[in-house]
Amino acid sequence: MMSETIRLEPVTAANWRDCAALTVHEEQRAFVAEVSYYLCMCAYGDTWQPVAAYRGDEVVGFAIRAADDDGSRWIGGLVVDARHQRQGIGRELVRQLRERLIAEPGTPNVALSYQPANTGARALYLSMGFVETGEREDDEVVARWTP
Repeated sequence: MMSETIRLEPVTAANWRDCAALTVHEEQRAFVAEVSYYLCMCAYGDTWQPVAAYRGDEVVGFAIRAADDDGSRWIGGLVVDARHQRQGIGRELVRQLRERLIAEPGTPNVALSYQPANTGARALYLSMGFVETGEREDDEVVARWTP
């Protein structure tokens, strides 16, 4: 698995290019947007905030986070660079972000969504205790984690 610990850092002027350079495998492109799209959502919207996942000095992953009107916290835009997949980085990124989000006052749960055909994401999230709720977010299945 991982030889170095994953740490989450804010996306800044110093690291946004490293985040934007992350790529996924060709077959995963139907399920995630380019990181530059997520960065624009964060910069030009008022909902999402980006976070970079580091292993050592290298950016190896990315995600966005948000708070909903009901207090739920959301994880979205999860990208682990193709060169670093299957090493536990996605699991650790979600775990750390979930723990940070649930610790925020007034947070009843942490939610995320994924396309039904994204069986890899579904298996990861369900193995981490997220439960599909029957809700839909556009064409995606919603799953929530409650402590």
